[in-house]
Amino acid sequence: MVRVRSINPQAGERPHWREALADFTDHKRVNDNISEQTVSDYNRAVTLFMKRFPDAWEADEDELKDSIFKHLSEEIKAATFNNRLVYIRAFFDWCIEKQYLTSNPLKGVKKRKADSRAVSIEAEILTALLEAPNQSTFAGLRDYSLILLTLDTGIRPSEALRLVPKDFNASAREIYVPAKAAKTRVARTLPISEPTVRSIRKLIAVRPTEWSEDTPIFCSYEGRPLNRHTWGDRMELYCKRIGHHIRPYDLRHVFALEFLRNGANAFSTQKALGHSTLEMTRRYVALVNNDLRADHKKASPVNTLLPQNKRAGRIQ
Repeated sequence: MVRVRSINPQAGERPHWREALADFTDHKRVNDNISEQTVSDYNRAVTLFMKRFPDAWEADEDELKDSIFKHLSEEIKAATFNNRLVYIRAFFDWCIEKQYLTSNPLKGVKKRKADSRAVSIEAEILTALLEAPNQSTFAGLRDYSLILLTLDTGIRPSEALRLVPKDFNASAREIYVPAKAAKTRVARTLPISEPTVRSIRKLIAVRPTEWSEDTPIFCSYEGRPLNRHTWGDRMELYCKRIGHHIRPYDLRHVFALEFLRNGANAFSTQKALGHSTLEMTRRYVALVNNDLRADHKKASPVNTLLPQNKRAGRIQ
């Protein structure tokens, strides 16, 4: 629900940063129709900075700039840097509109180039992961079904955790990701394989009858919603058992790469992953193309038919 405030500070006067942040996220909800997950990401990024530098918000803009640069200069992964940059810069842009700031200290700061690495997980390891949950318990069956669904569709963990039973169509073998659950706020329908259908059908069948139809498919045994951090903790437990580190999001990468390797085109992959543009999908395509080059170098019959010195020789 959007909160209505009567704050009308004089130009240049800043409210407490928590109040400014709340107003900002309300603005984004109404004007940009962002998901609650994105709201949470904005809150997390800005709050982390403000807690690390509690005096920066009340200081002059030069000190604010120094503080935010220190915050972004620590040793962090490129993806973490880029997330912090995007969320905090958007907040500062809004602060300029509200006249809380005269300039954005992050204007012109570029994203870091993330390493384009394929998340290579061997089939034996994925099999071990699927065997790790105890399917005789509700939590184990839930975890198994969620792993299977992610490998089968590439759905984002945050999207999967918001699905409710009516989004599951067993007869059509489909999962519907409604706009309110989708990161991009665009609904999509994902085909699912028969083993995934059977597992989710079984999970829904063992739910207590008193649970509401709005109780998520992948919830706690008490019917409470899970979040992606809780799911990450569950995955970590299974990873310790099988001796291999796998993040929930890695399963999405595995789907994308294997989907392309097995013949799917970039447009189908884009639709499945819910990318708003082909830009993100092209990264997976590039990784698959790199795989092809490496395999060609190892497996081309020319490498067997022609001696190395002939192939390396110059044409006269």
